[in-house]
Amino acid sequence: MNEAELRAYCPPITLREGTAYFNTYAKGGQDDPAKVVYQASITDVTRSCSRTDGTLTMNVAVAGKVVPGPAGAAGTVKMPIRVAVVRGDEVLYSKLHNFQSTITDTSSATQFVFNDPAVSIPIPAERNLRVYAGYDEGPPKKQ
Repeated sequence: MNEAELRAYCPPITLREGTAYFNTYAKGGQDDPAKVVYQASITDVTRSCSRTDGTLTMNVAVAGKVVPGPAGAAGTVKMPIRVAVVRGDEVLYSKLHNFQSTITDTSSATQFVFNDPAVSIPIPAERNLRVYAGYDEGPPKKQ
């Protein structure tokens, strides 16, 4: 790695408000604390950047843990993790991943690491991008 690569712009990554936690509930138990199957939380986010032929490619990583709730059981938990790159109100990249983690021990937390290695956009002229990673359950359900 040379000095130019070390000084090159790599947009900051943050969690949007309300996207650090994700709960799954037993059937019919939405928002009932006694019916929580799993609570997943994001504990850290990071990214690395590379440049080739006018394209900025980022590898966005998310680390977290899944804690079994009162209704928890061993099995697979699916987590909707979105990675997005924005410039002001303009969305340059957005992808929703259906990430899975296997829970074998219901008496303790299970750690996970997710990454999206293919976040590619044209190299920006200005240092005005923001990268977001977090849980995305989609629009609220209609009442």
